[in-house]
Amino acid sequence: MHDDERTASGVSRQHLRALRTVCDALVDSDVVWVVAGSTAFALRGMPVSPRDIDLQTDRSGAYEIERRLRQFVVRPVAFSTSERIRSHFGELKIEGVQVEIMGDIEKRRSDGSWEPSPDLGAYMELVAAEDMNVPVLSLGYEAEAYEKLGRTERARMLREWSRRTSS
Repeated sequence: MHDDERTASGVSRQHLRALRTVCDALVDSDVVWVVAGSTAFALRGMPVSPRDIDLQTDRSGAYEIERRLRQFVVRPVAFSTSERIRSHFGELKIEGVQVEIMGDIEKRRSDGSWEPSPDLGAYMELVAAEDMNVPVLSLGYEAEAYEKLGRTERARMLREWSRRTSS
C-alpha cells in the first residue's frame, strides 16, 4: 500500500502517522481539541480524500499544541482574521501533511457580528482509527458550521451521512 492510499479508517497512512504524532503529543495535556473537516469525515468512513488535518481548540490550546509540536511549525500561531472566520491560527507540517491549528474559532454572522467560539467539549465525539481514539466534532455541529459559511452542499452531505449511519 502506498502512503497516499486510504486505509480501513478512511485516511491515508501518512495522515494516520500525523494524527498519531498529534495524539501522542497531547495525550497527557489538558488541551481540549478535536479534528474537524475532511479528515474527521474520512475517519467516519465518508468518501472524501482529505488534503490536510484541521485541529480546533481554544486560544490557550492553540499555543500549547504549537509548543508541544514546535519542531513541525511552519506558521506560528497568531490571531488571524478573514472575511468570514477568525481564530488563533497556525500551521504545522507532520509526515508531509499540512496540519492547521485553529484556536477560539469564530464565524461572522450575517449582521457582521462574530458568534462566540463553540464549547468543543459539548460537540466532541471519539472515533476509533487503528489503536487511537481521535476526538472529532459531531456531524450535526459540522453541518451547521458549513451551512453558516454558505457551503450548503457540504452541509447537506454531512446531514445525509449522519442520518445513514445513525439508523
